[in-house]
Amino acid sequence: MNDIQWLIGGEAGYGIMTTGIMMSKIFTRLGLSVFDYVEYPSLIRGGHNAYYVRASDEEIYCQKRTVDILVALNRETIDKHKHELFENAAVIYDPDTIKVEPNEFASSVLLVPIPLLESTKQVGADKLMVNTVSVGASLALFYSDFEILRRIMEDTFGRKGENIVYLNVNTSKAGFDYVLKNFSKKFSVSFEKKPQKNILIGGAEAVAFGAIRAGLKFASIYPMTPINPILTTLVSSALKYSIVVKEPEDEISAISMAIGASFAGVRSMTATSGGGFSLMVESLGLSAQTETPLVIVEGMRPGPATGFPTWTEQGDLRFVMHAAQGDFPRIIIAPGDVSEAFSQTLHAFNLADKYQLPIIVLVDKYLMEGHATAPIENFKALSSKYRIERGKMLSDQETEGMVDYERYELTDDGISPRSIPGQKGGIGFSGSDEHDERGLYNEEADNRIKMMDKRFKKLEFAIREFPAPVLYGKKDAPLTIIAFGSSKMPIMQAMKWLEKEGIDANLLQVSYLAPFPGAAVERIIKSAKKTLVVEGNKTGQFEGLIREHTGLVVDHNFRKYDGRPFYPEEIVAKVKEILCQNLKI
Repeated sequence: MNDIQWLIGGEAGYGIMTTGIMMSKIFTRLGLSVFDYVEYPSLIRGGHNAYYVRASDEEIYCQKRTVDILVALNRETIDKHKHELFENAAVIYDPDTIKVEPNEFASSVLLVPIPLLESTKQVGADKLMVNTVSVGASLALFYSDFEILRRIMEDTFGRKGENIVYLNVNTSKAGFDYVLKNFSKKFSVSFEKKPQKNILIGGAEAVAFGAIRAGLKFASIYPMTPINPILTTLVSSALKYSIVVKEPEDEISAISMAIGASFAGVRSMTATSGGGFSLMVESLGLSAQTETPLVIVEGMRPGPATGFPTWTEQGDLRFVMHAAQGDFPRIIIAPGDVSEAFSQTLHAFNLADKYQLPIIVLVDKYLMEGHATAPIENFKALSSKYRIERGKMLSDQETEGMVDYERYELTDDGISPRSIPGQKGGIGFSGSDEHDERGLYNEEADNRIKMMDKRFKKLEFAIREFPAPVLYGKKDAPLTIIAFGSSKMPIMQAMKWLEKEGIDANLLQVSYLAPFPGAAVERIIKSAKKTLVVEGNKTGQFEGLIREHTGLVVDHNFRKYDGRPFYPEEIVAKVKEILCQNLKI
């Protein structure tokens, strides 16, 4: 197996993210399995940026800890990341701008000094294009045909004109030729091109395209890390798919506009992070009280307050479950990878319309700003099978001649037939106060009980169409790991590595968190030999949720809250620690 992790680091403004995604495209077009992830500080200007790209000719699920190729655009990158180098790693740097000390690296590390800055001058390019030289240099270490990069450059920069394409092709070719001539035979990893069966897609892009396929017509999103790529993807697709995409003045306006658009009859959504969701809370209750369908994407990052805004965490679970005053039903879905980000967003829009309540798609920075390869056929199959279900929406024929239309009619399933403004006879009343079936203000005790019960009755029917929590791995494994959201990816990688060592563990992935599938989770835990909950927060929010709904206490937990994602190596070590303790007993 060939498995490589490439890292480029440097100061913000040197195209680190552009270069990183380009490297991911190279690996993808070679037919490899790819995962990438970016780390950057919470600064408007400056600071250290690092882009990790991992690729393998076997299926991979996430990043790993060790780096095989380090591209250092400044000295800080070497200082921050040299401890991550694998024993046979290569380090690309410009000796004219970065001083490397004697014996600074292990003897097995291949130093690849390249005149990056001088190469840009030779083709008349800006000094910022040292990153482009480094892409070509990196490619030459593991692949000998430059044409794959030339085509990517043409695809990426073609719209910017021939001169921009020329500069990018020639600067990258300079780095490629230099390494091919001097270093390529000294590096230990090489790849051969295989048929490309996968597409490279980011988690945020998957959510956006899922919304588009679901029939989205209005999105109101105030930009906030980490959901910004959802906004930019929708903007770039708006004209093609006839979508109104609005950037409002704040998050209060964002959710209010989305509720208004949904009330008017179109599928709508908003997206934000924890801080923005805090501002949306009162309007979240408005969506529930007026029984107006709404999809909200909440991208978790470390809090409180501004917190750790460009890093990742899973600390908003309890917040989104209990936000807003009073009791009201909501559905919470937490996708675990890019494929689920697409498929579960599709489902979220159908659920919102069918059950006329808010749906929260709970994601995090790790999933939103990472990219991964996934089979294109999977997306095609999901898209072709998907059917838009608007639920109990009244047609013009059904509302014609109606008298005293009851917008909140009491029904067996709690779902009332819904009209939209402009339908003859379908004129109803809707407000934020408690109301009767007609929608008129009503404070009577018996009416309050009926309406509360009506709204919650929906969940009894909604949960019936939730897919059951998925158990990955052997059923009789000595350890069952339980997780939600993006923790799935490093856990799946850890399980694969453990299996190669003859160690079995399985994963119970809970994606539909509210209403919580207590019976299914209880059944798996009771049949498990040992249990371990893995989650990215300090207080064990998910573990507490399991205890609340099953009455069971898990054996072990692994919590991380330093802003970094879980590394599969950490999970492997934790599993071994638990199983070794078990053997001693």
